[in-house]
Amino acid sequence: MTEKARELGNFKEQEGSRINSFHFSWDGLTLISSSEDDQILIYDVEKGTQKRRVNSQKYGVDLIHFTHASNAALHASTKRDDAIRYLSLHDNKFIRYFAGHSKRVTSLDLSPEDDTFISGSMDHTVRLWDLRAATCQGVMNVTGKPVVAFDPEGLVFSVGCTIRAKKQCEWTSLRFSPHGKYILLSTNGRVLRLLDAFNGTPLQTLSGHMNNKVDQRMVEFMFGKADDGNKVCVLNGGHVGPVQCVEFNPSFMMMASACTHLNMWLPNVPQDVVAPS
Repeated sequence: MTEKARELGNFKEQEGSRINSFHFSWDGLTLISSSEDDQILIYDVEKGTQKRRVNSQKYGVDLIHFTHASNAALHASTKRDDAIRYLSLHDNKFIRYFAGHSKRVTSLDLSPEDDTFISGSMDHTVRLWDLRAATCQGVMNVTGKPVVAFDPEGLVFSVGCTIRAKKQCEWTSLRFSPHGKYILLSTNGRVLRLLDAFNGTPLQTLSGHMNNKVDQRMVEFMFGKADDGNKVCVLNGGHVGPVQCVEFNPSFMMMASACTHLNMWLPNVPQDVVAPS
């Protein structure tokens, strides 16, 4: 990522509703987002345009994820119950419900290799599921609100939770680096933590922003290098409020960010960089 980036598209949610999650499809061609007004929006990444809108008024929607099929998505509920829902985007019908959590689901990740997915909840449990079966495949009890993620090869998953006795800030998300060597822990405090994925050793503390709410992912929008923890650049434009979500799309060397608006960004490539023929 260069020190400057240009905006590919800017999309505003109705009535200023906060975008609570989004996810790129596995081929990078499509982006799906969910918002607090119970809307699911689907975007064409190549054109930088909105394709369609799906309503989820009955159950609400958060933690939206494409499955390996680009016409289906998985999401957590925010109303009525705490089930995870498997949605067909083709006809806007639910394929399956995954019931088991007794409190709100706060973390969700799908295996990059198969139909297995993992969820973490405020009921202090982590559950392993398969898209093809409504029943839970395994349960793990933890000591706090968990964050979960699969490694890039789908061989292992990682679970993190904040220990109350040492609680200075709360972990809000956990992500593996593309090569699987690092884990990035986001918090609702002033720092991000970079860990060695194999032994858990802290490698870097990334600071420079401050979150105001427990469920906020990010407030400032910046890039850091894993090797030395230094800031690469800060993008201040394009958002009217705190940035809730940031996601990279390596298929198109682009990224997206969201508050009540969703922005797509492309790096400004120097003129002396020539694409291979």
